[in-house]
Amino acid sequence: MINFEEEIEKFQPSLDIDQAEDAIYHTDMADVTDIIKEILKDMKSN
Repeated sequence: MINFEEEIEKFQPSLDIDQAEDAIYHTDMADVTDIIKEILKDMKSN
């Protein structure tokens, strides 16, 4: 039978997950609102 307490003690998170999490949280991505604001700004200047 699986000893869950022992397995939890041995658990180490994958570095890939940590790296992906950092990339997601530290990336400044434009959302739809930013894109619409940029389009409106371009339309006003033309």
